[in-house]
Amino acid sequence: MLILALDTSLDACAVAVATGERIIAERTEVIGRGHAERLMGLIAAVLANAGVGYDAIERIGVTVGPGSFTGIRVGVAAARGLRLALRRPLIGISTLDAAAEAIAATAGGLPILAAWDARRDEVYARFYAADGTPTGEAMAAPAAQVAAMLGGRAHACVGSGAPLVATFAGDAARVVDLRGHAPIAAVARLTARAVEPVALPSPLYMRPADAKPQAAAGVARA
Repeated sequence: MLILALDTSLDACAVAVATGERIIAERTEVIGRGHAERLMGLIAAVLANAGVGYDAIERIGVTVGPGSFTGIRVGVAAARGLRLALRRPLIGISTLDAAAEAIAATAGGLPILAAWDARRDEVYARFYAADGTPTGEAMAAPAAQVAAMLGGRAHACVGSGAPLVATFAGDAARVVDLRGHAPIAAVARLTARAVEPVALPSPLYMRPADAKPQAAAGVARA
């Protein structure tokens, strides 16, 4: 099965082409912003590097969050457009699940905490067993609250929010990876394993967008 995996949910714009769980070609560009302008060109470049065309893709995977409000929309919209054009199955992948999957083999048998920095002293977080299987739901919560949920038990921690949790959890939070985005190879692997969903994937927003219209600047309706 030839897979196209996409991620624009956080600080990176990333694309991979894989067959099953073997990566053929991939590229990750940490750009912060500008995902919409960069994504389609990056897809074309990775497909060319893999030596395949769009028609060879058999399944598409895209990260659905949690992450940047705008970034998530860019990736999901592009993936839905490709699904419509290519008539291929589309799989939504959690960025936290991909982060946990990436370190499961090297976590030393410890349970895993994946966490992204959500600002305002909060993190997007989810707990996993040592093999990367989720043991709870994704959440947006104060870092101190997530640290307390470790219960003093050592966890392998991954993601940009891991150091913030560690400031409250001490030695229980063993930070093994500070990456600020979902590893695209892990997104491809999870896409390969996933059962085809009945519904289309939707953005996973853990809290409202930070940008809001100014109420005082509105024009009164007639």
